[in-house]
Amino acid sequence: MAAFGAPSQPLPAGVDLRFPSPLGLGAKRAFDVAAALALLLLLSPLLAMVAMLVMRDGGPCVFGHTRVGVDGRKFKCLKFRSMVLNADAVLKELLATDPAARAEWEKDFKLRNDVRVTPLGRFIRRTSIDELPQLWNVVRGDMSLVGPRPVVEKELERYGDAAAYYLRVLPGITGPWQVSGRNETDYGTRVSLDVAYVRNWSFLGDIGILFKTIGVVLHGRGAY
Repeated sequence: MAAFGAPSQPLPAGVDLRFPSPLGLGAKRAFDVAAALALLLLLSPLLAMVAMLVMRDGGPCVFGHTRVGVDGRKFKCLKFRSMVLNADAVLKELLATDPAARAEWEKDFKLRNDVRVTPLGRFIRRTSIDELPQLWNVVRGDMSLVGPRPVVEKELERYGDAAAYYLRVLPGITGPWQVSGRNETDYGTRVSLDVAYVRNWSFLGDIGILFKTIGVVLHGRGAY
C-alpha cells in the first residue's frame, strides 16, 4: 500500500504516525484518478491554448522538475513552463551578483520578484494554471490531488525527523500549505502543516482543502 501512503519501513524514534484504513486510502486513490481524468477532459481546451501560448518562444510547453515522492521515490513533477529558456543560467548569475536575492533563495528556494519568469508565466502562476499538468502526475500515481507539496531533495533536509511524515504519503497538487498562505507562510510553518495533515488525514478533510483551494486560486493569495 506504499503507493497510497501506507508506511513501508520503520519510523524514527519519537515519530508517531497514525494512518487511516486501507479502505480509506483506496477511496482516496480512486477519487484522485476519477477526478483527475475528468478534469483533464474538461480542461483540455484551456490546456491546449496555454500550451500554444507558452511555445511561442520556441521552447517546450511543459517541463518536469525532479521531486521527492512517497517512500523517497523520485519523479518528474510537471508544470507549464513559466520561465525563460535559459532560466538556470539567469538564476546562477543572479545569485552570484545579488546578495539579497541569494539570501532570499537560500531561505525558501523562491524569489518574490523572479527575473526568470515571463509575463505569461506570471499570469499562469498567479492563477495556478501552471500546475494543471500535474493532473497527469495524479493519474500516473506520482501525486495525489491533496497532500504535502512535492519538494526537491535539498528541501527535504529542512523537515528533519518530520520527513518521515512527508515520505509516507503521495505529494499533492494542493494541500494545507496552499490554503494557509502559500508563499507567504514560512518554511517551519509549512512543515508543521504537512505533519498535521498526515497525522489527521480524512477523506472529508481532503474535500474541504479542495474547496478552499478554489477560493485561494480565485483571490491569487500567496502566489508568485
